[in-house]
Amino acid sequence: METLEVTNDTPKYSAIELLLEYSITPTQQRVEIANILFARPQHVSAEQVLSQLNSEQQKASKATIYNTLGLFARKGLIREIIVDPTKVFYDSNTSDHHHYYNVDTGMLSDIEDGHMLVTNLPALPEGTVAERVDIIYRVRNADTDAGNIQ
Repeated sequence: METLEVTNDTPKYSAIELLLEYSITPTQQRVEIANILFARPQHVSAEQVLSQLNSEQQKASKATIYNTLGLFARKGLIREIIVDPTKVFYDSNTSDHHHYYNVDTGMLSDIEDGHMLVTNLPALPEGTVAERVDIIYRVRNADTDAGNIQ
């Protein structure tokens, strides 16, 4: 399924078409959330989406944001990246790629395609199929003493 990039300059009907392509009913709040997510390639938290949506004179509850992001992830419109049990990012880039997570800054960034080769994966448990391999390469700033191995 080819993804359609939606930007702030893109008419709202493009976001509607994108949602329909993924069999998602295009409510006003879902369209607004899609416009935020696809304004540019990015990794955002639910709190960031909520803050941006509410600052743009739109209003949505925290529950609506979480439910919508969960729906978008289940349908394959975005990727859910869980960097730790308390920190989840939503990635507008659904292509196969991996991430750096800076534990000092809390920033998630893409590892360029082709820079990691994953080999020798274990055999899958009987009755299962592979969905995707996600690698999160945790890094910290070089000038940070915490966590340095001596």
